[in-house]
Amino acid sequence: MALAGCASNAQNQQAQSEPSRLIRDNYLSYTQSDPLGAYFSAKEYEYPTSKYPSSSSPKTTKTLASTALNFLGIKYRFGGEAPNTGFDCSGLVSYAAEKSLGLKLPRSAAEMAREGKSVKSSELKKGDLVFFNTRGHRNSHVGIYLGNHQFVHAPRTGAVVRIESMDLAYWKKRYNGARRLAANTPDTLATAN
Repeated sequence: MALAGCASNAQNQQAQSEPSRLIRDNYLSYTQSDPLGAYFSAKEYEYPTSKYPSSSSPKTTKTLASTALNFLGIKYRFGGEAPNTGFDCSGLVSYAAEKSLGLKLPRSAAEMAREGKSVKSSELKKGDLVFFNTRGHRNSHVGIYLGNHQFVHAPRTGAVVRIESMDLAYWKKRYNGARRLAANTPDTLATAN
């Protein structure tokens, strides 16, 4: 009888630690294949505590960025537009915008670059969309600005959603500009609250 109690306690403890173990295993699996992304995400940002932002929080640019941070470690998948299947760059941005702001964005980075208003690099705010030339044409890649010259994005096949510095030579050379979504302007935020 005592042994049965120990076994069930061990099973209960294992079941309770299962989410933590899954998070750890997921973290370890992508850090081994993506050390730079793991470095930036561990160095500057903590993992969010909830899957989605609460519905009581105001719809702000911070919410867009926070929502995208919920998907750190999700594998890249060309054409992917959901966490269970994976994301490509525009899939991550459109999914986060819909979940946090209720916005339906165009599906490609180039089309997203026509949304909202243009923002100078010196005026970037958390939640602005940042665009890069990674395929030989303007605005072929998109991410969400986090502040401190960092952005979250789904980079490429074989990688995962991660945080990177815009100060890296690769991204500096390919930066095309930024856009602020209309739902994130101060006038819209005042009416949303």
